[in-house]
Amino acid sequence: MYWILLIAGLIGLDQWTKWFFLVNKDNFKDFEIIKGFFYLTYVENRGAAFGILQNFRWFFIILTVIALAVMVWYFIKNQNKMLRLSLSFIMAGAVGNFIDRLFRGFVVDFFDFYPFGYNFPVFNVADICVNIGVFFLLIYVLFIYKEQEEDKVSEDTQEVSGSDEK
Repeated sequence: MYWILLIAGLIGLDQWTKWFFLVNKDNFKDFEIIKGFFYLTYVENRGAAFGILQNFRWFFIILTVIALAVMVWYFIKNQNKMLRLSLSFIMAGAVGNFIDRLFRGFVVDFFDFYPFGYNFPVFNVADICVNIGVFFLLIYVLFIYKEQEEDKVSEDTQEVSGSDEK
């Protein structure tokens, strides 16, 4: 139950921030927070990450539905808390941007950074959620995930016996 609350809360935060910037878009044209580094800039992104594949709205909508179905399946199948945490963040981010694409035709972005003078692509709360989820997924895969012992035992037995069944 708390996973659903986490996902709903993250989606709610994402949608609220996007709504705020959408209704106040005239106030956020390079709104300076930290000079030369961090700005709030309203952008309508009709593509994917970094603005690639502009105007492929229906492709992203269909891809998101498929990806969400796979993630929900893994979420239900696996009980590991780190995996569920990572999938919760990724699903919340995917749904947040999905809602924008479906109902607005574009994704609202507004965090605008210039690290070391480089103009980093503008992003939003949903994008942050996806990145946090991927970070947790990497931790899960690198440090927690283990192959099932049955598969490993059968591979070890095959190597010892030297059989090459094809």
